[in-house]
Amino acid sequence: MREISSDVTFEVPMDRVASVRVTRSTRLTVKCGAVWLTRSDDVADYWLEPGHTLRLRRGERLWIGAEGGKPAWVAFALPVGVRQQMVDVVTRAAARLGVHAGDGWRTV
Repeated sequence: MREISSDVTFEVPMDRVASVRVTRSTRLTVKCGAVWLTRSDDVADYWLEPGHTLRLRRGERLWIGAEGGKPAWVAFALPVGVRQQMVDVVTRAAARLGVHAGDGWRTV
């Protein structure tokens, strides 16, 4: 099982089912190929084609499989506000350690 907590794109092989746990609210986008998707706490199954998106809730679990006899590519992306919050947290932590994340230089 993979945990999704940041932006990531991965391949879903045609003969396997990927199990994914969403750790932050995320948006799934099908990049290539068709997929079916089952979500925890949802009685419906979803069939998505390239370009289709689905909002995912924090803590839910997904099972994803490729359709049509060929692999598929799916991308998970955090909402822009969440992504910026993560960057801000990392930047502040780096500054406390004396690393200047913005310019790549550190004064010694």
